[in-house]
Amino acid sequence: QLQLVESGGDWVQPGGSLRLSCQAFGESMPNLALGWFRQAPGKDREAISCISSSSEYTNYANTVKGRFTVSRDNTKRMVYLQMNNLKPEDTATYHCAVVLSESNFGNNYRCLSGIDLEANGGQGTQVTVSS
Repeated sequence: QLQLVESGGDWVQPGGSLRLSCQAFGESMPNLALGWFRQAPGKDREAISCISSSSEYTNYANTVKGRFTVSRDNTKRMVYLQMNNLKPEDTATYHCAVVLSESNFGNNYRCLSGIDLEANGGQGTQVTVSS
């Protein structure tokens, strides 16, 4: 069973940047697609980014596309989320999670909808964007 522990959240002003980290504990990590979701107070969980096991493919939600970049280092069992040009609406608790299902038809890789939004193993990391 894979355990995921997030870190790197902080308070930042609009337009600022943060890099979130997710440490994976478990031998299966290099073979799994992984992703990030977030939850703001009073809102549903939102899948925002995911990355295939080999880092060949990434997906982003429209709300973060062009501003966030997901990456991973399988040798260190780490997944990262670089967040630039942060906005107040990015304020949320951020979680990393396993992608339960992914597809790749005609080189069109999809993983966002497969992120395990029910994952509760980690506490997440809080990101607050305000002036």
